[in-house]
Amino acid sequence: MAGPSLRPHVHWAQRHRELYLRVELSDVQNPDITIADNVLHFKAQGHGAKGDNIYEFQIEFLEPVEPKPVCRVTQRQLNITVQKKESNWWERLTKQEKRPLFLAPDFDRWLDESDAEMELKEKEEEKINKMKIESRVPKDPFKHLKKGYLIMYNLVQFLGFSWIFVNMTVRLFILGKSFYDTFHTIADMMYFCQTLALMEIMNSLIGLVRSPLRPTVAQIFGRNFVLFVVLGSLEEMQSKPVVFFIFYFWSIIELFRYPYYMLSCIGIEWKPLTWLRYTAWIPLYPLGGLAEAVCVIQSIPIFSETGKFSLGLPNPLNVTIQFSFLLQIYLIALFLGVYINFCYLYKQRKQHLGPKKRKMK
Repeated sequence: MAGPSLRPHVHWAQRHRELYLRVELSDVQNPDITIADNVLHFKAQGHGAKGDNIYEFQIEFLEPVEPKPVCRVTQRQLNITVQKKESNWWERLTKQEKRPLFLAPDFDRWLDESDAEMELKEKEEEKINKMKIESRVPKDPFKHLKKGYLIMYNLVQFLGFSWIFVNMTVRLFILGKSFYDTFHTIADMMYFCQTLALMEIMNSLIGLVRSPLRPTVAQIFGRNFVLFVVLGSLEEMQSKPVVFFIFYFWSIIELFRYPYYMLSCIGIEWKPLTWLRYTAWIPLYPLGGLAEAVCVIQSIPIFSETGKFSLGLPNPLNVTIQFSFLLQIYLIALFLGVYINFCYLYKQRKQHLGPKKRKMK
């Protein structure tokens, strides 16, 4: 059973507009702090100089204060901030001239009047300087136009890749269609989305978005090379099952990326979507890169046999640069591009989902 209530040690300091009270109680539970008729009433269960007990005190302030104190509880103490109704310097804290025994100055925060005025003056100067700096920064007259464009771009891409993903899923798992007709049913929409994706390079070049240029170029040109050159130019490749996996992996990745960027444009962050945006790529990017590599490897014999895109040089030896040879070099560039994007996205993931710094108590 708890003993009689006791008074804790209370330290105080002031500024022109505020009063600071530091109550020396640890493990505070159920603090009851109110201000009525300019008197602060405090009562709480906590561990103080007399052990674990109920501690309480009252302070009648020298001059009027606002009736709503701000309380912040830490493991070691309890801090109370009280706003003065008028900005001035008090000669003491309490209305009674004799200071209560439980009350003492907080020398960690203590300032005399001249120091407090200097601090107030510095804050005012800092505020004025900040306003001057902000006024010098030219306002972008096209800010809302740029934001509207980015929202629409990400929305259109999201809808396009959603159509691709839903169409492929329904055809395969519900209608029981085969892998072999993926290109003929999906290619037009994929052409549209990947052509539109070239705008992302322009957005990065002109500084409309903060995405670095190198990973953006590596991804978009890599995909478009596979789509337009390898698949688009060879009918033999268009009926292969690997096309399904390439399109499927591409669309799943974009289902999380484009809505994430669209919501970011309007200052909204949905944590599950953020987690998916910076996590889903971990299995999908390597799988997508592997599917693209398989596609290129399967196309090499076809390009060698047909001689398509091969370049004959006018020289005595009649040397021809086979496009299939260039594809073998491209395979190295493909894995290099996957590595560049992997490193960039891993860095982004650490920034957005990494452990946050612990706040100092």
